[in-house]
Amino acid sequence: MSVCPAACRWSSAPSLQTSFLHSSKMSGVENAFHKFAIYGDTSASGNNMTGKNFSKMCKECGVMDGKAVTSTDIDIVFNKVKTKGARTINFAEFQQAMKELCCKRFQGKSPEEALQAVYSLIEGKEPGSVGTTKATKVGGVKRLTDTSKYTGSHKERFDESGKGKGLAGRQDLAENSGYVGAYKGAGTYDQTH
Repeated sequence: MSVCPAACRWSSAPSLQTSFLHSSKMSGVENAFHKFAIYGDTSASGNNMTGKNFSKMCKECGVMDGKAVTSTDIDIVFNKVKTKGARTINFAEFQQAMKELCCKRFQGKSPEEALQAVYSLIEGKEPGSVGTTKATKVGGVKRLTDTSKYTGSHKERFDESGKGKGLAGRQDLAENSGYVGAYKGAGTYDQTH
């Protein structure tokens, strides 16, 4: 399956538009590349991007639209441009991947115009935290988190202000008195004998 259509072929001679792309947009695109490359990995240098982060970048920047460019296309292009045996791509391989995807995403445009349009989608973007879970206090959740309504052994897990006691509230701590727990006559043996 070819990702780049036959109408979208790159010429070997650099054009005026391509040199424009390398001067003005490359700094914004390269900054976005580095931000997405380090997303989710604190030890990443930002020079290499994993397939997961490449897919995230394409999805969040609008390169992948679900119709012309799908997640399958993103994975195929990533595996096509990366070095054999490698798990990441560098910025030069990223540029090659964008050349592969731009003609598919912006059909009917020249390769230079399509590449410029893809770079304008990516320029200045940062990874977002889409889909993260936030705490809610509506409906049934509000009742479940109201500690004043707890009874029985669950009530013992919280102090008067509603703050949890931690480990002390979750475990039955042994007294080591020699008596069974909750025995009413504990400590009375010496008095009767």
